[in-house]
Amino acid sequence: MNICVIGTGYVGLVTGTVFAELGNEVVCVDNVAEKIENLNRRKLPIYEPGLQELVERNHNEGRLKFSTDAKSAVEFSEIIFICVGTPSSDSGETDLSAVEAVAKLIAKHMNGYKIVVNKSTVPVGTGDLVRNIINKHCVDGHKFDVVSNPEFLREGQAVNDALNPDRIIIGASEKQVAYRLLELYSSLQAPMIITDVYSAEIIKYASNSFLAMKISFINAVADLCEMVGADVEDVANGVGRDPRIGVDFLNSGLGFGGSCFPKDVKSLLHTSGKLGYDFNLLKNVLEINEGRVDRFTSLIRRRFPDMKGKTFAVLGLAFKPNTDDMRDAKSVEVINDLLKGGAVIRAFDPVAMPAAQKVLPSITYCQTAYEACNGADALLLITEWREFKLLNLEKIKQTMKNPVIFDGRNMYNPERKKRLGFEYFGLGRKFSNHMPEKGK
Repeated sequence: MNICVIGTGYVGLVTGTVFAELGNEVVCVDNVAEKIENLNRRKLPIYEPGLQELVERNHNEGRLKFSTDAKSAVEFSEIIFICVGTPSSDSGETDLSAVEAVAKLIAKHMNGYKIVVNKSTVPVGTGDLVRNIINKHCVDGHKFDVVSNPEFLREGQAVNDALNPDRIIIGASEKQVAYRLLELYSSLQAPMIITDVYSAEIIKYASNSFLAMKISFINAVADLCEMVGADVEDVANGVGRDPRIGVDFLNSGLGFGGSCFPKDVKSLLHTSGKLGYDFNLLKNVLEINEGRVDRFTSLIRRRFPDMKGKTFAVLGLAFKPNTDDMRDAKSVEVINDLLKGGAVIRAFDPVAMPAAQKVLPSITYCQTAYEACNGADALLLITEWREFKLLNLEKIKQTMKNPVIFDGRNMYNPERKKRLGFEYFGLGRKFSNHMPEKGK
């Protein structure tokens, strides 16, 4: 098939590249000329494992093209995927201005029947919005259909998720339109769910909000574990072994960040409010998550009441492993809080340091985790990169000023670290060196 993908961010670039890998002719369009120039030089705007190789192969073989020429791309294509950003405001309202602009652009350049697919995460009713905009601005009266096909790509695993999806959701008003999308995805042999557009639009938000709820739930349980001397990792393991619950997303720590979970929970909450439904459960999910950094930094402040001049080694800056994405990264909140107290920060991340320098310009960036820890008063584990679990902590202990670990992701075994001579502070861990707060 001939496919146009509008937007070359995480979703658009991965989606377009994988469609090309499946044998389709794909044009990825963006209005940022520099980004397209870089893509044509095989310089990607994001880090995603396996993506560089796929882009290079399909670009070299001519199935994948990058262009700023929206007119030619729309005219060339049978199916057009909208993959632009949909950020949310503090109130949770989703900014659909980019989607609206793309809908007008498609209408302007249509030269025949098109299937327009909302791949971006958008609130319920956006399909109607896109349809109305195209109807209004398509002067030649070409026929088209609007489909909702939400993405479920996890940053750091997006290529694998696109090639091996656990389900494909197609929301369409007509079955024959849905079957055209089924044909596009048929080689993936994944479960296909055909539904109406409204249901498809809600599925993405409901999925992410449910996962965020699991994270906030286990973090609330972690606080309870601290109060009674239980270990949240044991509790999560015991709870997660119930097949009705599952072990995934029962990892306590600093909470969720990134570009999806916070935005999607807020958006669903905002949509619910507009419809007159008070979704208190989601309010609690956000409240718990927003308190995680304060709980973590309070541990640091109780151990180091005067942190002026203290050096902290921060391991991990991206919001999660295997990505360079700094959007809503917990590292930013933690570091800025410590900087206000006069602390010195030495940081290392395997991939995200170039992106981090744009939002955290006043800290020292190191070439290795060992360099970051040299002379440090404490080690702060913020992002659970696998290589941090494999560090030689005996070696690190010898170079640190104080052998103290604050584990924001409960990555390490506290008992083992204490046997190595470390003071260990985790969240909800039985063998943490938790100190009572003042007055308690």
